[in-house]
Amino acid sequence: MEVRAKKYLGQHFLTDLNVAGRIADTIDATTQHNVLEIGPGMGVLTQFLLAKDKNLKVVEIDGESVEYLQRNFGEKLEGRIIFDDFLKIDIDKLFGDEKFALIGNYPYNISSQIFFKVLDNRDRIPFVSGMIQKEVAKRIASPAGNKDYGILSVLLQAYYDIEYLFTVPPGVFAPPPKVDSAVISMKRNGVNKLPCDEKLFKTVVKTSFNQRRKTLRNSLKSILPQGFDTSAPVWNKRPEQLSVADFIELTNSI
Repeated sequence: MEVRAKKYLGQHFLTDLNVAGRIADTIDATTQHNVLEIGPGMGVLTQFLLAKDKNLKVVEIDGESVEYLQRNFGEKLEGRIIFDDFLKIDIDKLFGDEKFALIGNYPYNISSQIFFKVLDNRDRIPFVSGMIQKEVAKRIASPAGNKDYGILSVLLQAYYDIEYLFTVPPGVFAPPPKVDSAVISMKRNGVNKLPCDEKLFKTVVKTSFNQRRKTLRNSLKSILPQGFDTSAPVWNKRPEQLSVADFIELTNSI
């Protein structure tokens, strides 16, 4: 297959088939039969996914890429290409009410939005893998106490076991990005519902990290009931010092 590439919506397309094969192999870690690839572009990753024993569909927002896939993959992708925006698509239109795994070389400028949509549909998406900007990958996989630890870290780690798999240099893309990339995997853990008010949990996490240099006593002041007792030692901490379990306990105290 001819390897072409272009930049679209912040996406840098792979030209290294070895890396593409390694990314495709991450899907072997899931038992899910249904697999959705986001942003297949010129199909460099898609060709390896088609070789897997999976029910593969691809969602692509760019018309030119869709035409390229139709021309170069023919019957292999017939009925499998969804010309739409993943961020706007109705999840039920993908595989009905069945669960599915997600994979892709995710566009850098919307990767966080993709993961927030994954969170909203976590009971339908038990496995996610793929390539994102290294900085975002480190943030997602970072443990508490690390400077990279943040909102996405806590919210995703509450429901997924996350593994940073390997780093990918700029030279394997066209056009080459100015940063390193990384491949991660996320597997749903056993938590179906957090032992706290999940809506408040999300608010507590987001509010605390929005002023991450302040202590929790000050960063969460705006959402605390009047006269709330913040004398406990935890209120002297900054958000990056709290584990997921700590945030759950904090939410219950509020």
